[in-house]
Amino acid sequence: MPTMPAAVSAATGAAAPAPAAAKVVVEDIYGFLRVLDDGTVLRSPEGPDFCPATFPAAHPSVEWKEAVYDEASGLRVRMYRPLSAAGKGAGAAKLPVLVHFHGGGFCLGSCTWANVHAFCLRLAAGARAVVLSAGYRLAPEHRLPAAFDDGAGFMRWLRDQSSAADGGWLAEAADFGRVFVTGDSAGGAIAHHLAVRAGGGKRGLDDLAPVTVRGYVLLMPFFGGVRRTRSEAECPAEVLLNLDLFDRFWRLSLPAGATRDHPAANPFGPQSPDLGSVDFLPVLVVAGGLDMMRDRVAHYARRLAAMGKPVEFVEFAGEPHGFYTLDPGSEVTGELIGVVRRFVHGCAAESVLVA
Repeated sequence: MPTMPAAVSAATGAAAPAPAAAKVVVEDIYGFLRVLDDGTVLRSPEGPDFCPATFPAAHPSVEWKEAVYDEASGLRVRMYRPLSAAGKGAGAAKLPVLVHFHGGGFCLGSCTWANVHAFCLRLAAGARAVVLSAGYRLAPEHRLPAAFDDGAGFMRWLRDQSSAADGGWLAEAADFGRVFVTGDSAGGAIAHHLAVRAGGGKRGLDDLAPVTVRGYVLLMPFFGGVRRTRSEAECPAEVLLNLDLFDRFWRLSLPAGATRDHPAANPFGPQSPDLGSVDFLPVLVVAGGLDMMRDRVAHYARRLAAMGKPVEFVEFAGEPHGFYTLDPGSEVTGELIGVVRRFVHGCAAESVLVA
């Protein structure tokens, strides 16, 4: 093919530079995350307006503060404690700790988003627990396993806080001997991977003393697989959280070239670790009856149960994916928090009796 001649400037007679090619958006997730064809990632600084925080941004019985737990990556944590547990002095009864990781397909979300903040306020009040809502690095800038590594890093930060000589705001209310790792959607997957790392004696999570993890709460965990489940295949394309969106999350968050059977996505993939050999602590798994992930989450719980792992499965019929952050102030969100409270305080009481 012949070479096209360069444009010539009428003023100088010199060849003019070719116009820069327009950048093309190759991935667009509701305008909150756009990836250009040159690899540039553009993010909206605002939280989603399709997830209004109907629950107030403050709570009369909960106080909170924010801190940076990883200076190098700028990762933040919002800490929530019921007022009745604060400032009682040494020896006062303290509350279990819920380490919480937000959802967003590993690509979106923040502990500072209004709906996440509202849910954590209500969770702290309703579950009678100290809630630590931790951020993590997002894809595609930081592909998996970055989020899992940050989760492990946060647990080490918590260990350092628990053993600090001066105690402090967190130590006044938190019982570091009764810690539970929780997560919503992608955050639920982070909780799973932390459970596997800890239960497999993974270095970095094998000695968190005086922090003692007593269990895990997986709220509609975001898992994947090449083979579609029935609930995935039957998901209507017009719903907000649809199959195409979840596929795009995996495409942006998994290592380049990986399929949805990658161990980061599929707990039972061909290269995934054998969960039968993992020493699982009690796990509460929550599914939504209208969630596209429903069948995959239920399968996960059944497989763990068949291996003899201490797992409890609870399904909220008629509820979509992430209903508790879509409407943190709803009645059904209160019911979910009641389930979490029962699980956490039940396991916490058992641990005290055993100790």
